Amino acid sequence: MALACRRAASSVYPAFNLAASVGRSFATSSRLAVRAEPPESPTFYTGRAPFYDYLSSLERAVKHTRSTLSVLQLSPLPKMALSSLPQSVSAWKSKDELATTLSTKLSASRHRRLLEHLNQLNDFRRIAETAGHDDLARGLDNVLDMFERADKEQHLRRGVRKPVPIDEVGRAYTIGRRKTSSARVWVISSEHAATAKTSQGPPTTEILVNNMPLNEYFKIPVDRERILRPFRLAGLLGAYNVFSLVRGGGVTGQAGAVALGIAKGLAAHVPDVELILRRAKLLRRDPRMVERKKTGRAKARKGYGWVRR
Repeated sequence: MALACRRAASSVYPAFNLAASVGRSFATSSRLAVRAEPPESPTFYTGRAPFYDYLSSLERAVKHTRSTLSVLQLSPLPKMALSSLPQSVSAWKSKDELATTLSTKLSASRHRRLLEHLNQLNDFRRIAETAGHDDLARGLDNVLDMFERADKEQHLRRGVRKPVPIDEVGRAYTIGRRKTSSARVWVISSEHAATAKTSQGPPTTEILVNNMPLNEYFKIPVDRERILRPFRLAGLLGAYNVFSLVRGGGVTGQAGAVALGIAKGLAAHVPDVELILRRAKLLRRDPRMVERKKTGRAKARKGYGWVRR
């Protein structure tokens, strides 16, 4: 019945059907006209157009720089030449900062992809600076400055140790810590100490801990050997005297704190022995601490004895 009504309406109103078909064709053509305009970026349909735009620009920069260096016969370089180049430490922005810069979210894998291209461009910059191609190096600087931290100098100085000062008397003042113990240590050469005391005789190592001799304050031989170990490794036994003030912790922690302070003081007096002490791990604080007691345990991990009744 409905089909018969439609046929009757079409026969009665042919002009109405013509207008409807023209309207539908016009709407379809308008939609096609809107879709015909291409997007501004080829990465428009990826969902993360800003990230892929920056990534493609970095890839083009890497490709262009590599071709330029190959024309200049500077790429690829052998491993020996690469290792002899001066080191250029970079400080890239963190993942959150880069996400803010790119106005898009960054996953760990995407952040890693960006850093790979940035490190490659940084290596190319090292090669250009060493070879004397300043124009190429400045161009790479303009590209990489956008991705470097604003506080780059402060960030790079964060892991650098401050030099230990030596006063006019010849004393090096250091601080050592171990567990909950802390020690203030003064290291002075035996010649300065002998001159100050105006006494004659060969220089000997005198160690005072809280105004007490070493063998009286530390009764356990292992603790005394731990304190004398920096002198023995550096071959400076008898060359320097030590005075220290120790607070907190037990005898083991205090011995470790004094040993760390002595090692720092010896490295300040004789920089040649710093590498020896560093390889022996005497210039780094021992990070081990006593683990705290847990609820329901006798100690940190020890359980109570099982009782039947």
